Amino acid sequence: MRAVKTFSVPQNDDLPERLLHWASQDSVSCLLTSNAHKSRYGRFELLLGVGVKTDLNCSTGTAFQQLSEYRRQTRDWILGFLTYDLKNEVEQLKSDNPDALYFPDLYFFQPLKLVKLTVEGLQFLYLPEVSNEIESDYETIFSAAFQDLQTEALETPKIKVRFNKDAYCAQVSQMLEEIKRGTIYEANFCQEFYAEAKINPIKSFLKLNAMSRAPFAAYFRLGEQYALCSSPERYLQKAGITLISQPIKGTSRRGQTPEEDLKLKQALENDPKERSENIMITDLVRNDLSRVASKGSVQVKELCRIYTFEQVHQMITTVSAEISAGTDPVLCLKHTFPMGSMTGAPKISAMQIIDRLENRKRGLYSGSIGYFTPEDDFDFNVVIRSILYNAEQKYLSFTVGSAITAQAIPENEYDECLIKAKAMRKTLES
Repeated sequence: MRAVKTFSVPQNDDLPERLLHWASQDSVSCLLTSNAHKSRYGRFELLLGVGVKTDLNCSTGTAFQQLSEYRRQTRDWILGFLTYDLKNEVEQLKSDNPDALYFPDLYFFQPLKLVKLTVEGLQFLYLPEVSNEIESDYETIFSAAFQDLQTEALETPKIKVRFNKDAYCAQVSQMLEEIKRGTIYEANFCQEFYAEAKINPIKSFLKLNAMSRAPFAAYFRLGEQYALCSSPERYLQKAGITLISQPIKGTSRRGQTPEEDLKLKQALENDPKERSENIMITDLVRNDLSRVASKGSVQVKELCRIYTFEQVHQMITTVSAEISAGTDPVLCLKHTFPMGSMTGAPKISAMQIIDRLENRKRGLYSGSIGYFTPEDDFDFNVVIRSILYNAEQKYLSFTVGSAITAQAIPENEYDECLIKAKAMRKTLES
């Protein structure tokens, strides 16, 4: 059982910064924040796990089985991530593309210290062995301004691309040929931007988060590996016997004026290509959920609704389902992973073509970060709009993609990728 104590939150708007600087004392931490969006993580605004009581670090093969056993053993809050390459466990697939980030395929940890922000206040949930530190930790977090952990000036990284525009368009053209042949109807094609550089992960996350204010933002530190995530997309939530998935397909830039912004929003809402992309992925998500849901329970709650964020407008669909009481929560993830919005239809063929045409291992990108509760609920995002960083290798990466359908124009898809990359590029500017 965790010791629980709730405090009022001092009137300031730097809570994530204070918590992350305090958490930097430990080599493992995870912060999840909804940035005041209604479609937030579970029933809280912010969740931070710090320190490791137990953890699970495993490779593709029996990862979901090990996660299921680990969750049953802990019966506690666990936070962690699933990488895209767990697809090789779910289906008969493989990934031969190179990787420079080296995240484990699956990692979860049982935090010694858990801090949760709710409408009641700032709640500290500590395991018994550290419960006597609650009051002193609260005082430390709010006592004074934290000193910058990294004082040296850092240069703006020189961003490189894995595909130039011509190479990108050539790969998309190959994907369009597969669509013409009927191998696939749609696939998510991604490209990596990268740099060999040193960054300040906390500063970079706070800057990215301030620009995007995304509802499924996450900061994850595992030793020298960092995920700085400003995701607008929920992969899958479980609350009781209800599952919710909210795939995104369809993106438009924001306008420079209110009038232009409204026109762009309306154009996205009525764009037949974008709606077609979204509906195809909606059908895929419905099919995935039906593999674990009670018969007849899968429903589309919202179809192609436009949501507005700081950088972009997005077309989002909400799909719900119900499961039988006692269903292993991990099976809900296994039967729906990877998420349809980052793969394509038919799913297996799309993933095979993606591996052939992309030139880097996706790893944590288009995977998921989230948590399980002791009551068997969970909530997981889609790792997009994210900077992944290996401090030991001094290597950073951000990947963006778009859905390719028969109506796709390669040059337009390239431009969409640049829109999605904008916030990450600006984050890395000195």
